[in-house]
Amino acid sequence: MRMDEDMSTENETSLNVMRGSVTEAEILLLHQQVCYALGDPTRILLLYLLREGPQSVGELTERMKLPQSTVSRHLRVLRERSLVHVKKRGTSNLYTMTDTRITDALDLLRQVLNQQLSERAKLTAAIQCSYPSDEVFSDKE
Repeated sequence: MRMDEDMSTENETSLNVMRGSVTEAEILLLHQQVCYALGDPTRILLLYLLREGPQSVGELTERMKLPQSTVSRHLRVLRERSLVHVKKRGTSNLYTMTDTRITDALDLLRQVLNQQLSERAKLTAAIQCSYPSDEVFSDKE
């Protein structure tokens, strides 16, 4: 079998595995729509603030201590990706989350991160305990 045939077979296999529960097109859409929107910490923070309830750009600007133009730009990305909805309230716009499951998913990811950090801390502590602090490592032995 030639190398390009091996690669083709490998690609087909990975696609077949994915076809059971998720398609390649679905993953591409997920990346384009949701992952891009979540790719900036400011947008994630905005979603957490909006989880508390509807807020105007001015309220969000004040809470985040960022320029209004910056907050508006990030809200536009979230709105274009259908993660937030905007309604007119008098002379201002009121932003709300379209689906709180997005911050539920972020909470789950934070739990994974916290577990990883905890495991690393335990490993670091175990390594430090196995080497007494007064032990000096030297290449001159």
